[in-house]
Amino acid sequence: MEIKDLEDQKKKASEWFRTLRDKFCKTFESLDSKKFSRKLWEHKGEGGGEISIMRGDVFEKVGVNISTVSGEFSEDYRTQVKGTEGSPNYWASGISLVAHMQSPKIPAFHFNTRFLVTQDSWFGGGTDMTPTLEDRKDKRYFHDRLEAACNKHDANYYKEFKKNCDEYFYLPHREEPRGVGGIFFDHLNSGKWEEDFNFVKEVGLETLNIITEIVTAKKDLSWTREEKEKQLLKRGRYVEFNLIWDRGTLFGLKTGGSTEAILMSMPPEAKWD
Repeated sequence: MEIKDLEDQKKKASEWFRTLRDKFCKTFESLDSKKFSRKLWEHKGEGGGEISIMRGDVFEKVGVNISTVSGEFSEDYRTQVKGTEGSPNYWASGISLVAHMQSPKIPAFHFNTRFLVTQDSWFGGGTDMTPTLEDRKDKRYFHDRLEAACNKHDANYYKEFKKNCDEYFYLPHREEPRGVGGIFFDHLNSGKWEEDFNFVKEVGLETLNIITEIVTAKKDLSWTREEKEKQLLKRGRYVEFNLIWDRGTLFGLKTGGSTEAILMSMPPEAKWD
């Protein structure tokens, strides 16, 4: 690939992640009474990112982070990353969202997409949902929308990426899934960059639409203290997964990322029994 083409791809990807961040924040502010605060951070290599956090009446805590960074992988970590056999250099840009809701009747949501360049290049990411209270209608709606989005690009994507998600968002020490799944993909490089990029954009926009519709439908419903207690216990599982098993947490810590941004996914309150 020509260097110019790769640089153009990097620019398009990082600009899209910023555009999508703005769409998420604007929409979520319209559903709440509060506003996002923002904080810049610098990477230990080159580049950095921006943390956007809102603590509201509907979104108890929602974070939307973007970053574009580059540097060298450490010797012990580079063996775990594709395309680093000849060089430890990397470039990465992405967006990450985690939403913890005030109401236990509204699920928690997680979404991220990224573009990573070593001697290879690829997209990764996904979206998943973690309800406190079982709602088969929400689950069916969530998966139906994701399947339709995937099918616009490849008839095999949904089945494959759903399986990835079910296997990834699982707590072995609890022998239970974190939530109701979604889609998860990595090393997406079909050889047709624009098509892959369009799929990544589709996942982001569809996630925004899904969250907006579920939150709008449920944000004014009443809930009990018992339901809130169940939510806090469910959040404990969320914390366990992110600190023990989440590869994104490890990547951020191993590459000199912002600890505050990495731990943005933590809920504002959680409990253990």
